[in-house]
Amino acid sequence: MADRPLPPPEDVGQTALVTTRNLPAVGILLVAVALSAGCGSDDDGSPTATPSLSSEAAPTGLPTPQATPGADGATPPSAAAQGTTQRRPASPPPVVLPKRPASAPGAKQVVDAFRAAGLKVPRPKDRSVDCGPDGLGLGCSELMATDAVTVYVFPDETSASDIAETWGGQSYQRGAVVLNYLEAKTPAADRPRYEKVLNGLG
Repeated sequence: MADRPLPPPEDVGQTALVTTRNLPAVGILLVAVALSAGCGSDDDGSPTATPSLSSEAAPTGLPTPQATPGADGATPPSAAAQGTTQRRPASPPPVVLPKRPASAPGAKQVVDAFRAAGLKVPRPKDRSVDCGPDGLGLGCSELMATDAVTVYVFPDETSASDIAETWGGQSYQRGAVVLNYLEAKTPAADRPRYEKVLNGLG
């Protein structure tokens, strides 16, 4: 390797002077580059960066599925109500009692006659409803019960006679009217008085 001649001392001093003068400019340039790099990194990592609209607004192209009732879905309330509704049985028609003969006194009329004659007829009660099939089923037309005697009026004398016979000596028949002593336990001594008043009614 050939030896190169060294530059003169004057040239070396000038080169060093130029290098020293350029140092501040180079430092400023490096600081500017560093700041630019720092700002760029802050923007990239910011949590408030604007999200991409393509991922949110992009249509999928598929229709939104609608919920369909499963096989085990609950029964609609209206259908359940119809299934549990039961038909109420129709109310039975009112019992129509047979009419008493026009010639026979009414049960209330007989009781009023007993009271007018001074005979005991405490707590009279109209029990004509018991004449029907839902009651005693005797087929009577009218029935008045008291604590002393019970008065039955039948639609005809034949029906009255049949019932009087079933009660034996505990009853008295006059036409379509039957006095029952069994239910009220009428004393035997008082029975002729009731019978006399009934006979007087014609």
